[in-house]
Amino acid sequence: MTDESNAYCAVPAADPLGALAPAGAQAGPRADCVLCGEPTEYPAGHRGSTLCPVCAWQQAQRIACSG
Repeated sequence: MTDESNAYCAVPAADPLGALAPAGAQAGPRADCVLCGEPTEYPAGHRGSTLCPVCAWQQAQRIACSG
């Protein structure tokens, strides 16, 4: 009989915010949201208007419902 506890590889700890970060995101200062001022997942040098996830979602809802 084999020991089943050793049958699987170790799973690395999940990084929930790492999955949401845009490609190329790096550690360091973050850009502020242009609507609410909260830090975003984008680096401080990111070009364009940066939105936090909450404001981005709200903006998408406004656009979708503007019909």
